[in-house]
Amino acid sequence: MTEGNFVDYVKIYVSSGKGGKGSSHLHREKFIEKGGPDGGDGGRGGHIILKGNKSLWTLFHLKFARHVKAGHGGDGGSSRSTGHDGEDKIIEVPLGTVVRDKETDEILFEITEHGEEKILIKGGKGGLGNWHFRSSTNQTPRYAQPGMPAEELDIILELKVLADVGLVGFPNAGKSTLLSVLTSAKPKIADYPFTTLKPNLGIVAYREFKSFVMADIPGIIEGAAEGKGLGHYFLRHIERNSTLLFLVPADADDIKKEYEILLDELRRYNPEMLDKDRLIVVSKCDMLDDELKAEMRQQLDKDFKGIPYMFISSVANQGLTELKDKLWEMLNVDAEEPENSHGI
Repeated sequence: MTEGNFVDYVKIYVSSGKGGKGSSHLHREKFIEKGGPDGGDGGRGGHIILKGNKSLWTLFHLKFARHVKAGHGGDGGSSRSTGHDGEDKIIEVPLGTVVRDKETDEILFEITEHGEEKILIKGGKGGLGNWHFRSSTNQTPRYAQPGMPAEELDIILELKVLADVGLVGFPNAGKSTLLSVLTSAKPKIADYPFTTLKPNLGIVAYREFKSFVMADIPGIIEGAAEGKGLGHYFLRHIERNSTLLFLVPADADDIKKEYEILLDELRRYNPEMLDKDRLIVVSKCDMLDDELKAEMRQQLDKDFKGIPYMFISSVANQGLTELKDKLWEMLNVDAEEPENSHGI
């Protein structure tokens, strides 16, 4: 998936169908000059329905769908025949889609399961035919109900990426390079900050045909929780990741400080993110010799007590197998089992 095709935010005007009119028909046929009322009911208007589809990873297919309208219900007919129901409009969305009312910014619901269907707005109810209004004192009612009007709504669809592992780090930390090495994803890679402007997803192949999904989130800068840089446009994607992989380059001035800034931005955006499993990965370790790596381990053991860390090099293909093993263990370990907190 190219970066330009990743769309995670769209605005759409939706309108359900109006209900059909009830019929005020009076029965007429040969030898029956004055038959009673036999007007049928109007059909209901079409609903606007959102449906989860696990095969979709983006809202790109809705990028140009500015208006979505359901069909109107048919009018009732003679002989108590009911009008046809309006055609429902089903909007398929990727899992992790949040639906908001554009006017109030209220979250209406979320789609998180494949095949899950939720009615966004209902079609208008069809009007009753005059057959329903007959009585002993009014045997030939010549009126029927009109159908209920359509509903309309301006909505915002936001996608929060559903991935097992989210890559978190400053711009140019090597997240896209790591994703390209572990998966078949082809993110844009360059030696300048903010190369990645949209999240990239990749499937990491593991042993015995197992796999998990990894997301490369655009780089965090200090103040992102207040909307600086790419702000909330990428932080919301981290909310759905079960494990966070903090990527800090080996040539960083202060690895602990970079990690704490990243963690603080997540905390300020949503404190619940601190409950997720974390793994600290020191990238670009091919520039370190064994002696320097040993010194860094001693310091990291002091700085990151209880938090697992690893050394890797995406370019030199160092530590990647161990990284996949560790991530798989973290994704599948029983919550009651204590995790190994020693550096690898």
